[in-house]
Amino acid sequence: MNKWLALSLSLATVLTGCASSNQSPAPVSNPSTFYDYTITSAQGNTLRVNQLALALKDADIILVGEWHSHPAAHLLQSQLFAALYQQNPNMALSMEQFTRDKQTIVDQYLAGEIGERTLVSEGNAWPNYDSDYRPLVEFAKQNKLDVIAANAPKSIVRCISKQGAGYLNKLPTSERLWVAQSLTLNKDAYQAKFLNSMHHGSEEQNLRMFAAQTAWDDTMAESMVDYLKSHPNKQIIHVAGRFHTMEGLGTASRIKARNPNLSVALVTPITAKEKLADNAQDYRVTMAPLPVRYVQKENQSKAMKKMMMRNKELKCYE
Repeated sequence: MNKWLALSLSLATVLTGCASSNQSPAPVSNPSTFYDYTITSAQGNTLRVNQLALALKDADIILVGEWHSHPAAHLLQSQLFAALYQQNPNMALSMEQFTRDKQTIVDQYLAGEIGERTLVSEGNAWPNYDSDYRPLVEFAKQNKLDVIAANAPKSIVRCISKQGAGYLNKLPTSERLWVAQSLTLNKDAYQAKFLNSMHHGSEEQNLRMFAAQTAWDDTMAESMVDYLKSHPNKQIIHVAGRFHTMEGLGTASRIKARNPNLSVALVTPITAKEKLADNAQDYRVTMAPLPVRYVQKENQSKAMKKMMMRNKELKCYE
């Protein structure tokens, strides 16, 4: 044998042996990713997206919850939107992520009068717009569907958390239209759930915070109810954080208070470890939990202090 060939074979054997000793584990069949999800009905039946869309065909409003920035939640929203449109093109998209004062900007983008960067900058789009909400808006634009900028402006909501619901009386007439005509401030199940989630602040402070919270829910609910008054044959898919949508306590209850005849369906993301009441959601979507935001409490405290400082520096009408 040629000595150089023998040397090469010997070297190859050595290298192969080294590689074998550091091999990765055997491939796992159907490995889970952050894009994966499983849909189940209230009865526990597993559904595909098109089957979920069919089950939702008679709903006037479909509230699809999300963990903000969760890949599976946003993938589900886009796929469900497309499946719903396929069976009923008479639809509209409603979004927590755009506010009433930016409706004109959203409409201009849908009409092709401005570009996406103008929509993002002048429409105060969320930082994760490109990755998470662009697919929804582009689907609506491509198919000439309305997009409802449903929410109340964050600046006003923050001032409500600072001064209470009475702050709305200080707003100029034009700005007052950006928030629901009335806020639901009674001691309902939603308020109880919200207050139970608060672990700091006095009762008075927490009630002001709840007024700010329900300002979002009441405004989104009113935006959709008002839209359906002028577009009675439309079906709305609404995307928002799951605290607003789950268990029918937040936005759903505010919709029902304004128009009890509307059929509202819920699609809620959960993790495999969550224990929810059997009738808590109409449809559940199981996905991987998001990574823990903070491990050290001091880091969480720093983030909270920064947020509180921003709220203190906020300029409100006096």
